[in-house]
Amino acid sequence: MTKTLSHQEARHFYDRLAARLDSQSFYEDIAIQRLTEAGGFGRAESVFEFGCGTGRLALDLFENHLGEAARYRAHELSPKMVALARERLEPLGERARVILTTGRVPENEISESYDRFVSTYVLDLLSEAQIRDLLFEAWRMLWPGGLLCVASLCPGATPISRTVMSAWSRIAARRPALVGGCRPLDLVSFLDAEPWSVLYCETVSRFGVASEILIAERRAAA
Repeated sequence: MTKTLSHQEARHFYDRLAARLDSQSFYEDIAIQRLTEAGGFGRAESVFEFGCGTGRLALDLFENHLGEAARYRAHELSPKMVALARERLEPLGERARVILTTGRVPENEISESYDRFVSTYVLDLLSEAQIRDLLFEAWRMLWPGGLLCVASLCPGATPISRTVMSAWSRIAARRPALVGGCRPLDLVSFLDAEPWSVLYCETVSRFGVASEILIAERRAAA
């Protein structure tokens, strides 16, 4: 069984990391850039983000991608990150809302109320069961034709990145707290039993740290 941090352990870890979280952009930026370019956010009207961190991605979406009428809502389990994200997004008023949660999947969000469901470097903290639960809720929350836009650590596609990520996996398996609970995932494998159409999937790496970007369209129920 994969060892993951509890919600309480994750909250404690990311509260301590909050002010320094954006320093991880050295390997995240390239993946998030590809995600925003391929995600068609210029056409988005309603965006939900699961695990918004300090709100850095949200602000980029508003400044460079979203239209003037678009709205955004996010869940985040770290109180300190919620405070940073709210401060960063305050000029946007009611268009951007950041909600402090326990870290559970967003079961109380209204069905078919968003056209983008975004989560970057969060699924790799969750257990396999939690990932599948989250993807079910993402499908429920999206309109038919809405897009799931996710990025996470992955095993890598080059000799250097495979070596680095293999070492990361070993650390995550033994001492998950040392890597913030994150571990490499094969995102596409979690969509096999879900009603999704994969539109875009790419692996990128920076300094040997590999990330997978996945965009999938929510199909209508049969």
